[in-house]
Amino acid sequence: MTPETSNWLTGGRVHRRLADRIRAQISAGEYPPGSALPSESALADYYRLARSTVRRGLAILADEELIITLPGKGRVVNGPEGETGAAYRYQMIANELRAQIGTGTLAAGAKLPSELALCKQHGASRNTVRQALDELKCEGLIVTRHGKGHFVQAVRD
Repeated sequence: MTPETSNWLTGGRVHRRLADRIRAQISAGEYPPGSALPSESALADYYRLARSTVRRGLAILADEELIITLPGKGRVVNGPEGETGAAYRYQMIANELRAQIGTGTLAAGAKLPSELALCKQHGASRNTVRQALDELKCEGLIVTRHGKGHFVQAVRD
């Protein structure tokens, strides 16, 4: 077992060597964009390091914007242009609807699919779909008409 493939990391500046090792794994595709890295604890056990050392190594990768931390998901590999591919489901739904509005597929005044249709289309719960719609409402992209549904907001001059 060579030092490059050994799971033991020893010597000075170990946190930098850990960052190098994980960076190489990301580059090799072992952790593709959107995938979660193992927990600090799991990395500490695997490399036989203190968690604080692991945390320092992961901080280097975060500073390089190779990884980001998502609450409830942990540290996730960042994709090109900051796209993680691991966004929360409500964000993915909102991004899709936002793109449809941006391209004109859903024109100003057009009715969005019902919450039920969006639930089925994305395999998501009603709360998840509502969270996506709320995000678009906050951005001023859609409006809700009670009893009628959700509509693309007309452009204001």
